[in-house]
Amino acid sequence: MTTVASDLHAKPSWRSARSAIMTGLMVAAVGAVALPLVAVLWAVIERGASVAFASFPDFFTSEIPVISRRAGPGMGPAIVGTFLVTGGATLLSVPLGILGAIYLNEYGGTRKLARAVRFMATVMTGVPSIVMGLFIYIMWTMRFGYSAFGGALALAALMLPVVIGSTEQMLRLVPSHLREASYALGATKSRTIIAIVLPAAAPGIVSGCLLAVARAAGETAPLLFAVGAATAYNPSLFDEANTSLSLQIFGNATSSFAAAQDRAWGAAFTLVLLTFLVTFIARVVTARFSRMR
Repeated sequence: MTTVASDLHAKPSWRSARSAIMTGLMVAAVGAVALPLVAVLWAVIERGASVAFASFPDFFTSEIPVISRRAGPGMGPAIVGTFLVTGGATLLSVPLGILGAIYLNEYGGTRKLARAVRFMATVMTGVPSIVMGLFIYIMWTMRFGYSAFGGALALAALMLPVVIGSTEQMLRLVPSHLREASYALGATKSRTIIAIVLPAAAPGIVSGCLLAVARAAGETAPLLFAVGAATAYNPSLFDEANTSLSLQIFGNATSSFAAAQDRAWGAAFTLVLLTFLVTFIARVVTARFSRMR
């Protein structure tokens, strides 16, 4: 009886061996990707959280010390400036990117204009951020001065091709039979796009937009040419110089003073925390929107 039971077990084969090998390689790849990510997060949280919460809530509300070697908080103006610059860039790039992707996928197809737009979006994806900052400096900053809006323009130019590419890919994944069913019920093309296609692709579109926002929030080079430098609160989007968390990280991390370097770690922790909160809120809103459908 034992012999019969043992004969029923599957014999090892090359197919099962390949499956085990590939599974092991994928696990190793995930570990290789997760290891530096965990290491970076651990370093930022370990060194940044102690600085940020040592003087809570002053670190998040007080103005930036004018003398960099002086110890103490805060990063309040940089947090406000980050919201202004990133929010302005999002308002500029996300609607334009989504509308551009709708045209490319739903109307343009393989037309010459659509192919040209796709080509330019691909080229813009590879443009270094410092080149975009120099372009905004020549076209905007030299005429109107430093402002948060100049930084928003630079970041919007970097975000736009990411939003277009990711949104177009999500629209392509929407099954064609959903469009055909809408047309069969008498809906127009525009009505079909608004009521059927966009809601079906909404989770993927939100993910692509969040990816673009996360990239923009951490950019430093374009802001050096467009935003300027400030240590006090400036809630205006268009007037006078401003600052951001990424600029404060760059400026304080390159300083030789220990107090400035501590503020850089605190600013890095604050930036990671804000990115996490924005991503979490957007995910919750998207999940609720999907359940409502």
